[in-house]
Amino acid sequence: MNRSAVANILLLITALIWGCAFVAQRLGMEHMGPFTFNGVRFTLGSLALVPLFLRLERGESGRTLRRPPLGMVRGGLLLGLVLFAGATLQQQGIIHTTAGKAGFITGMYVVLVPILGRFLGQRIGLGTWIGAGLALAGLYFLSVGESLSVNFGDVLIFIGAFFWAGHVLLIGWLTPGMTAGQAVRLSSIQFAVCAVLSLGVALAGEEITLAGLRGGLWPLLYGGFMSVGVAYTLQVVAQRDAKPAHAAIILNLETVFAALAGVLLLGEGMDLRGVLGCGLMLSGMLVSQFKP
Repeated sequence: MNRSAVANILLLITALIWGCAFVAQRLGMEHMGPFTFNGVRFTLGSLALVPLFLRLERGESGRTLRRPPLGMVRGGLLLGLVLFAGATLQQQGIIHTTAGKAGFITGMYVVLVPILGRFLGQRIGLGTWIGAGLALAGLYFLSVGESLSVNFGDVLIFIGAFFWAGHVLLIGWLTPGMTAGQAVRLSSIQFAVCAVLSLGVALAGEEITLAGLRGGLWPLLYGGFMSVGVAYTLQVVAQRDAKPAHAAIILNLETVFAALAGVLLLGEGMDLRGVLGCGLMLSGMLVSQFKP
């Protein structure tokens, strides 16, 4: 098996881990508030990346390292602020909607990235506009009921998708030319910033109990170590050998895995209207990647 095929398999595993994380996020809400859950899981995620970037940076010693435009700390602070906004909206929204719908709506960031990039002078291809149209039509069928009512949780997650898109654009500005060790260190810093902000709000407005943390232990461990530590490591390793377009398409399958995990693990259902919406959204995401 060649290196490209192995990389694609690792990316598929990454998408599976991230898709199942939406289930962990819903289960965690049964035991604690959303800010507490995010604070603890991003703390675990930040710590999980420390051994990785230390190992990578030892192998990169002696190389000329590129300084990020804002510096490592300030770049991490900015990324952490945007991550905090996106994660907060997603975690608040998932209280009011299903894991499957949350996965698909979050995946809208794939289409939003090039559209927001247009304001930064980036060109937009025909595939992006077609993909955006399909994704928006799918979002309508998925989130707007026949009585034209809109699920509040879906609205929060959709707004959060703009922050995820902005997060991607920021990474695209900060990381070009950085080594793998620098990139992972930057991610560890942004996760730590998000953790501190989340825990600060949790201490001010949520009740944090040992019983709640113990009850939500497995979702926290999955969200922190698996979704961040393991999946991020797999992504860093895989994207060295994977073609960018292939990587984007495979990682988009996170939305499908989120829906399947919601059905299999939480017993979530979806009517024909919802299935149509998911199909249109996935088609839009793929079209925007096939012909960017």
